[in-house]
Amino acid sequence: MNGYFPQFRDRLGSALQMLGITQDPRLVDSLLAYLQQLQHWNKAYNLTAIRDPEDMLVQHVFDSLSVVPPLRARRAGRDTRIADMGSGAGLPGIILAICQPDWTVFCVDAVGKKTAFIRQAAGVLGLTNVQAVHGRIESMDSLQADIVISRAFASLSDFVRVAAHHRAPEGVLMAMKGQYPQDERTALESSTDWRVKSHVELRVPEMTAQRCLLELGLKESHDCR
Repeated sequence: MNGYFPQFRDRLGSALQMLGITQDPRLVDSLLAYLQQLQHWNKAYNLTAIRDPEDMLVQHVFDSLSVVPPLRARRAGRDTRIADMGSGAGLPGIILAICQPDWTVFCVDAVGKKTAFIRQAAGVLGLTNVQAVHGRIESMDSLQADIVISRAFASLSDFVRVAAHHRAPEGVLMAMKGQYPQDERTALESSTDWRVKSHVELRVPEMTAQRCLLELGLKESHDCR
């Protein structure tokens, strides 16, 4: 997989260093190979509105990498099942699977051509820990995930409505957002049994826009199952 986007290797290395992710050459190779797959298949599958590989590097790869440190800290060496809801082109699911080969990652999407791409990319990259799941999130059986995550997928209220049943008994829902979504939080907490338990500001290399990761949990009176 060597040779993909050599002009990006130093920038990717700097991004990994900024995020505190060990710069294994195989990791860099895999991330750039994923970027090549995304750029190539986007022409046929219309996976993302972003066309320029340089913009894909920052807005997709770096953005997805930014959640690796907080998720690693949360799971700390434990076996982990991740369910990436509305995964699209495998973001952040494929990136998480590359960085954590010991985690099992389910990339769920209702669009068949997107899950087909995820299977294609996982095969090319040799990611045996990725499963592409095609179907409607709210209709499929629970994936019993330790972390159910979404990136630019839906409002917080819609996220819990369609995806909450996919968490394991001790699992959590995590939503990647841009600027802190106060209106969405208000709607969530006034109309559902869920609340925002915590959030962290994400540092995305080469990106000035605000990004955050929210942990969602049941309100205390409903937190037994």
